[in-house]
Parts: sequence; C-alpha cells; structure tokens
Amino acid sequence: MRVGSRILPALALAALTPALPIIPAVAQSAPAPVIPDTPAGQQLRVWLDAFNSPDPAVFEARMREEYPTWGAPPGATRPLRSLTGGFDPVRVESSSDGQIVVLLKERNWDDAYARITLDAEPQAGGKITSVQLPAVPPPADIAPIARVGEAEALAALKAKLDAVSASGQFAGAVRVTRRGEPVFEYASGEADREKGIANTLDTLFRIGSMNKMFTAVSVLQLVEAGQIDLDAPIGTYLKDYPNQDVASRVTVRHLLTHTGGTGDIFSPEFFQRREQMCSAADHIALYGTRDLAFAPGERYAYSNYGFVLLGAIVEAVSGQDYYDYVSEHEYRPAGMTASASLPETADVPGRSVGYTLQGPTGPLPEARPNVDTLPCRGSPAGGGYSTVGDLTAFATALRTGKLLKPATLAAATTQQVTTGPGGGYGFGFGTSTVNGTRAYGHGGGAPGMSADLTVLPELGYEIAMASNMDPQLIPRLIRLVAARLPASD
Repeated sequence: MRVGSRILPALALAALTPALPIIPAVAQSAPAPVIPDTPAGQQLRVWLDAFNSPDPAVFEARMREEYPTWGAPPGATRPLRSLTGGFDPVRVESSSDGQIVVLLKERNWDDAYARITLDAEPQAGGKITSVQLPAVPPPADIAPIARVGEAEALAALKAKLDAVSASGQFAGAVRVTRRGEPVFEYASGEADREKGIANTLDTLFRIGSMNKMFTAVSVLQLVEAGQIDLDAPIGTYLKDYPNQDVASRVTVRHLLTHTGGTGDIFSPEFFQRREQMCSAADHIALYGTRDLAFAPGERYAYSNYGFVLLGAIVEAVSGQDYYDYVSEHEYRPAGMTASASLPETADVPGRSVGYTLQGPTGPLPEARPNVDTLPCRGSPAGGGYSTVGDLTAFATALRTGKLLKPATLAAATTQQVTTGPGGGYGFGFGTSTVNGTRAYGHGGGAPGMSADLTVLPELGYEIAMASNMDPQLIPRLIRLVAARLPASD
C-alpha cells in the first residue's frame, strides 16, 4: 500500500492528535428493537446473524438453506459485507407473518442506513421468498452528527482514509478546499499495479457520469447566449433526428432533468460495439429510432442517452465539436489543465488503470484491470478523466462566475425534480441536503472507477474524491466529512 497525505496549516495540530472515533448517529445506549417472533421476523434474525458473521461463507450457506430462490453467485455479498461491516437493526417499521420491514444501520459508517424488506412463507418454519435492501438517507428523526471544527472533521476523514487504504478498499486521491483554498489533500494506492506507479494528486482518474456537469454547463452557457431555449423541443436543434415523435415532444429541460423518457445507452447492442461508439452521432445512429419509455415530464428516470443528445445539441448550436467546446469554454477558463476525454486507445500519460472485482457473472477473487469494460472514449454522458485538483478548480470557477451567471448556477443547482442521486436533481447537478446543509455536485462510477465532486455552498467547502477502484466507498467518505465540516467564516 502506498499512502501520502498533506495536512495543510489549519490541520497541523490535528495531524498530531489521536484519530477521532466515529460518533454513532444513534446513541450507543439506545436499546436494540425487538424483532417480532413471526415467520418473517425469525427469518430476519437468521439473515442478520448470518450476514454479520465474520465468515462470509456462513451467510452463503444459510441463504442456500433458507432462501430457495436465492440465485446469487458465490461471493456476491462479500463486497457489501466488507463495505458495511454488517448491520444493526434500528427499528421495526412494519411486521406481519409474511413480511417484515426494518431500518438498519451500517456498522462501519456512522450515518449510512439501509431498509430491509424480507418476505417469507407465513407458516411456522417458512422459507425466505424475497429480500430487498436499498440504501436510504439518514432518517430525519434520528439525531444528526455533530458538526465540529475543521481540523477535527478533516482528521476524522484522514483516519477513515488511512483505514480503508490499509485494508485495500481504497486507492485514489482526495482534495478538500475552502472557497478555493486547499485545506486537505491525500493520495494512496497505485495508479498502475503492474508498473508500481503510485497514485498522486496529479493522477488522472476516470470520472464516469461527472461529465454530465460539463455538458449541462455547456448547454446553459448557450442558453445564456440566447442560442438555446430550455423549453424548445430538441428537434429545434437536431433537425434530422430520426424519430420525429421524440424530436417534437422532448425538450432541452427534459433532458437536463432526466425526465424525457429517452432511455439509457447500456444495452447489449452497445456492448457489442462499444469500441465503435465514439461520438454523439454514433449513439444517435444506434438509438435514434427508439420510442420514448414514457411521456416527457411524467417522471424521473436517469438517462445517459439524454445527455448524449445534449452533447449533440451543443455541437449543432455552437458549430464546434463537443470536446472542443468543453475544452475552450469550461476547462480553459477554469484552469483545468489535465481534464479531457481522449479515446481509450490514446496514450495519456498519468491516466490510471482501473481495477475491478466485478466479473461478468459475479465477484472476482482478485481485482483485474477494467479494460474490457471501457467505452471508445468519454461522452457527454460520462467517461472522461480528471484530477481532484481540476475538479475543485471547476467548483471554484462556477462559484466565481467564470462559467455561468450566478442566477443560472442557482437554477442548475436547485432541485428541479425530487428524485435523483442523493435525493434530487437540478440541471445536470445532483442536489441534496447533508446534515442540514445544502449540497450539489455529481458522482460517477463504473467497474474500476469512482469519483465525486460535492460542493457545500453555505459552508464554503468543495470536496473532490477519485479512485481507480469500484464504486460505493466514495459516497460514504464524502458524507463522513461533509456532515462534520463547520460553517466557514
């Protein structure tokens, strides 16, 4: 393991103090809820006891015995067990003979929760028939984490980063800034394990769906210039779009908020030709005749294809190649000197190798490079690369008005729809509340890559994290520090 961190002046004392304990969101003295002695409740006890066992094989053996339709491949739950550390029940939300719903708290994280819905045959000794386990935000009625001083908050982050780096769960880089000035920097693990190249703050990490922020800003710049109307149908700009029903009914606003019903891009056809899908035009050639999944504006459904269409609109309106437009109008003004979306076949010095434990049929025994999962290149929907320094520079450029007018940024980072990553979505930016304070930004993840930029405008902080490993860990690390940081002077 390779680890490097830079404790900036405000953290000098914290670097010498013992690591802070993780403060539970629920008081340690709170009694465990009583699980009803129903068939479903009995099976929930079996599920929890087995999942929380230090030996993952115990869980798999019990599920094969008690859950006849359980079809997970060997090792499927091991990454979740390692990540969460197991679950403790917080409260029983509903119960009957055949179903029980319980709020759970992860043991490794002080504000990470899940809700398990377990169905079982309602007779005595009935088997498990279904288990659902979605992550949920911290409940509003549970005492929030106390905000602390900056030094203590960043020391807690460093302690957790040291722990997950030492255990091999994290390799990447972190940068926290306060109104653009760095207050914490960290890097660990290897960018290329075969060559023994360490991750640094300058390592290029693939950022997945974070490209959506760049695409949204491009569109909104053209809105400010009077060249795009948010409520115009996309056929106004994509005049030869193959499906005229889509072209006439879906608006730019729909695409920016994932409410257009335009669907995704990750289909079997895409993966058959992923190395040839190198432009927005290539995607339109594959999906342009497809019908809508639902009436535009009816609901939220995350749509990578919608953001590919936004990239095509940027090209049609500006007369520039999408990548050239973003480079000229965003990267350059923001001082983002390392960010781009060059093809995967290009020799890009400093671009990390992604490592994944996700195999085509289940978890792998050891991580392997993610080369056979990568697209031709990053698209307007995601897949480019950046550094944590460039990402915080982007946040600073937004805050200081270099990329958008303040009113436009406010609209883009205000909840336009009430569902989405973290709880809501604006125009190309996720919106949420973290421990009572507003947050916006975007994450990105795929096999062997994970990244996130979270801005806390009311507190004055910007948090960028990137990793060349599988997703799941970074959102928890972001929340750990974002929930503790104090109001900035």
